[in-house]
Order: sequence, then structure tokens, then C-alpha cells
Amino acid sequence: MKHFLAAAAVALIAIGAAAQSITTPPSGGNERAGVTQQIGIVKISIDYSSPHVHSPQGQDRRGKIWGTLVPWGMANLGFGTCKECPWRVGANENTVFTTSHDIQVNGSALPAGSYALFAIPQQDEWTWIFSKNHTSWGSFFYDPAEDVLRVKAKPEKAEYREVLTFDFTERKNDHATVAMKWEELAVPINITVPNAVDLYIANIRNELRTSPGFTDVSWEQAARYALDNKRLADALPWAEASVSGAGGIGRKNFTNLMTLAEAQEANGKTAEAAKTREEGLSHPSATVFDLHGYGRQLMAAGKNEEALKVFELNAKRNPGVWPVNMGLARGYSAVGRYPEALKAAKAALPQAPDEGNRKNIEGAIKKLEAGQDMNK
Repeated sequence: MKHFLAAAAVALIAIGAAAQSITTPPSGGNERAGVTQQIGIVKISIDYSSPHVHSPQGQDRRGKIWGTLVPWGMANLGFGTCKECPWRVGANENTVFTTSHDIQVNGSALPAGSYALFAIPQQDEWTWIFSKNHTSWGSFFYDPAEDVLRVKAKPEKAEYREVLTFDFTERKNDHATVAMKWEELAVPINITVPNAVDLYIANIRNELRTSPGFTDVSWEQAARYALDNKRLADALPWAEASVSGAGGIGRKNFTNLMTLAEAQEANGKTAEAAKTREEGLSHPSATVFDLHGYGRQLMAAGKNEEALKVFELNAKRNPGVWPVNMGLARGYSAVGRYPEALKAAKAALPQAPDEGNRKNIEGAIKKLEAGQDMNK
């Protein structure tokens, strides 16, 4: 019996050692938090434990956070293997910074992956540390040999924050800024995606091999993105597919044809572009607003004579329809034919669909009557 009880006790101890601990509130009430931000295709996330300015016992530590609770420089925490330890930028488990793609942090390269985010705080300059050992608890076992990147940052005065927080204070398609904010201090991290357009192009290329690739709209949108971002080698085949893709994908309409014409011209196929553009302008799908918009686009590019031809084509195909007369007024005015522009503007006035357009036309008429270009 004694042998049985001893064996049972050993088994219970083994089971207890192997079992996971129960879930209780976090140490010091420092709740786990996180923030996630897309920068174009790239996904950035920061997971951290957020301490309070007031201690768990209610003591107000305002003015005693920096340089006291969080010491300046490296510190010996009195535990673990680390003798000169950075701050864990939070409490309890490591603060973990994850990026789905390669990025630049404050101008230096950081490969895709997850990292422990540490800091060496100083009064005038901080050092952010990205360590490949992101699974440790705090910085008690920090090893500088595991550093992947160190970058400098300037601390800034900020609005009071009771709880440590990471905020994305600026967000664009190819860059963002995230700042650690606590008490009355903020320390930014500038993130840049140096190849944002390449990532989008690669992603579009993959998407066109799935369900989006079954519609001409997707191919035209892909071509438009490539054109707008000077990726001409991709723009032309994608535009061609939107018009005449295999398997019945392609479809001729005003939008697809005009995008193809632009892609052809951008790739040096001038004669083909002129033919395609003429086909697009003459296509039955070209609405009065399509033609008007294209004329305005030509004017914005300084091609006033070409724009006038488009406005005249619109008037021939859609006589008396808004905004045909307004287009004629703009076109004639742009080439200095003010009497004809004035006549068209007066014809457009009773067709104005709203008060805003009516006021714009009235202003144009005054300019034309004074012999001035209404477009300026």
C-alpha cells in the first residue's frame, strides 16, 4: 500500500508539472493590449502589456516614471542572466513587434518577422532595439547578440497618458509613424515600405490568377494601377486582357479601350494608341459624362485643341444634354474663341442641375464677357 501511495503521489506531481497554469488577472493589473495597422499590403502589429502611471496600490507616480521607475540607460534588474538590460517597453511579457513584410525602421532595414521590442531610454535620445528573441518574459535574459536592429529616436513632450499606449499617429500607403506614449512622453518609430508599389503589383498579379481575374473590370483596374505607378511592362498586357483576354474575359467598352490606348502610348505604340483611342471615343458605351470627363482630362494635360474636339464630338452625339454645353464653353475658352464660349455658357446656364453649377456658370459668363478665359 505504501508503495502504491508513493507512486500515486509522484504521478500527481508529474501531472501538475505538465498542466498549464490557470488564468488569473495579469501581474500588477497591467493588461495585455495590441495595435494593428496596414501600410498598404504590409501588416504591422504591436502586442504589449500596458502599465499605469498610478501604481497598483494607487500611488500617483507622475513625474517619477522616467529616470526613476524606468531608469535611464541600461540597468541591472537583479534577476536572470542579463546584467545590462534594456527596458521591455511595457510590463510583464515582452512587447512584440511583428511585420508581415520587409520594412525600414527609422531608415534602416528590418526583415519580415516578429521581434522583441526593447528600448534604452535617455533624456535626449532613445535607442529602439529589435531582438529576434521575442518569446522571453521581459528583458531578464536579454542578449545583445540577438539584436537584429538598433535605431535612434528623439523623445517628445506629449499629452498625458495614464496607461502606456502605442498609437499610429500617421498612416499612408507606403509609410507610417507609431509612437509609444506614456505619462507625458512620446517616442516615435518611423516605418517605411520602400517597395510598396512592387508589393501591390505582385499581389495584383496573384489575384488575377484567382476569381478577380474572371472579369474585364479587374484587368482594367490592374492596368490603371500599373499605369499610374509607371509599371508599363505590366500595364500593357493587363490592358490588352481587359479588351480581348482569352476565355471570354475581355470586353470592349469606353473605359477598357481608353486604358488600353494609354498603355499602348506609354509603351511607344503611338499608331496603335491613336486607333484604339478613336475606337473608344466612338464606342456606343461612351456616355456623355465619359466624353466630358475625357475632355477635362485632356485640358488638365494642356491638350486644349484635342479637348475641344472631344467636346464637339460630345455635342454631336448628345445635343442639348448636360454638361455638353458647359464642355463646349470650356473648350472654346481654352483656345481663345471667347464669343463661341460665351454662347455655349449661356446655353448651359438653364441646364445647370444645381445651384453650385449655376453659380459657376454665371461666374464663367462674367469672365467671358470681359474677354477673359473662364478656365482661369
